[in-house]
Amino acid sequence: MATQMVSRVREALGVEVGLRAVFDEPTLRGFVTSIERLRASKNGLEIPPIERANRGENLPLSFAQQRLWFMWQLNPDSAFYNMPAAIRVRGRLEKRSLERSINEVVSRHEMLRTCFPAINGQPVQQILPASDIKLAVIDLSALCETRREAAASLIAMKEGQRPFNLSTGPIIRASLVRLDEQDHLLLLTLHHIASDGWSMGVLFNEVALLYEAFAGGKPSPLADLALQYADFAHWQRQWLQGEALDSQLEYWKQQLADAPAALALPADHPRPDVQSFEGARETFKLSVDVAGALKILSRQEGVTLFMTLLAAFKTLLSRYGNQYDIVVGSPIANRKWIEVEPLIGFFVNMMVLRTDLGGNPTFRQLLKRVRQVTLDAYAHQDLPFEKIVEALHPERDLSGHTPLFQVSFALQNLPLDVKKLPDLTLNLMPTHMQSAKFDLWLAMFEEGEDMKAILEYNTDLFEQQTIVRMIGHFKTLIDSIIADPDQSILSLRMLTDEERRRLLAQASPKWSSVRRYRSA
Repeated sequence: MATQMVSRVREALGVEVGLRAVFDEPTLRGFVTSIERLRASKNGLEIPPIERANRGENLPLSFAQQRLWFMWQLNPDSAFYNMPAAIRVRGRLEKRSLERSINEVVSRHEMLRTCFPAINGQPVQQILPASDIKLAVIDLSALCETRREAAASLIAMKEGQRPFNLSTGPIIRASLVRLDEQDHLLLLTLHHIASDGWSMGVLFNEVALLYEAFAGGKPSPLADLALQYADFAHWQRQWLQGEALDSQLEYWKQQLADAPAALALPADHPRPDVQSFEGARETFKLSVDVAGALKILSRQEGVTLFMTLLAAFKTLLSRYGNQYDIVVGSPIANRKWIEVEPLIGFFVNMMVLRTDLGGNPTFRQLLKRVRQVTLDAYAHQDLPFEKIVEALHPERDLSGHTPLFQVSFALQNLPLDVKKLPDLTLNLMPTHMQSAKFDLWLAMFEEGEDMKAILEYNTDLFEQQTIVRMIGHFKTLIDSIIADPDQSILSLRMLTDEERRRLLAQASPKWSSVRRYRSA
């Protein structure tokens, strides 16, 4: 929200206000004063605007896309970077209107009809003419209900694991599983090179808006797009060089100098010779009361909920690994310009957040450290993660850990709910990808008043019971923070009630013997 506000100030007033100003000036009066100060100093836009690229040239990939392209070259049969989505559709569905809606989205977003061939050894974006995607229908209505549901789940899983050919495309697939006359499962799968989490929200919303219009005999209600992802990729390549690149790199070189190569987490198994990225997930929730208390604490301390949860997670990691220099990765939407907000494409960037937990600070003191680190990272978010890795060139091998960080944290507060439609009930269904991009990845979601969380883990390293225990420790730690944020981070309670009872029960025979000896 802060990023979107800054982008609107940029468009309306021609002033580049840093995100830090939103936090340093939390009142409207103070924020306006900072804007007027920038205007008076005649500081214009520091970043050139995104303009339409010449379609007659070979269009480059963005830095992030190029990394995925090289990963695909190494393993073209992998589905590791697939982004599957399954939407349960109940009610009277018009297949033709749905198929037309999907094709309209593909037509208006060039990225969904782009392939990535190599010319002279270098990948380029090749935008293909619009052509109709046929919505394949798989009819399971003849099966009994139990077998129907099992078969639909299997189809969805297999569909999500089918690889894409990036050289030829297409990079989006759509199919419809018919369970009965008024119950369907819509399967949409994209490759990450063309999409991210924000983009999936754009996709769902546009398909729903178009379906509602087409089913009602109306034309598309969507305005033409001013820019396309290829324009962003071209702009990024043109801008991030020379002085602009050096100024961004300088911060990250200083911030990550002598950072630990790996986070020392106690794993159940030694790291394998070759990392497989096999993974699993555990889900949990924070109650309405706990989520509400965290939001109150965040407002009191002048931080975001993201910063508070990140500080709690880093405390957990520090306690687990007995380590005080904690580096965690976190995705950021990277949509600082109004023109790219409605686009489908791979914009998301990874920030590297390094925090010193040394000196046993109180949790309030740690929040100030996390706030500082996070705001500084936001101020330098334009540099793609790939360029940071390239500049720092950390040691890498097949066995190992991902460069710079092995644990990631995200707070998703952009709703991915699909739009409500007349005569149809739509529900986004969970997808089951048995993979893990990192050793640990904690993703939290605001769902109304409470919070949902997913802890994804690498099964080469961790057993399920270890992860379940870690979740219990994290929840207990949060309760302890809420009860008294002025406790030092080493004093915060982590053991669950059940663990404390078990430890006391194990210790009680020994203490009984001591008491008998003393009384004797």
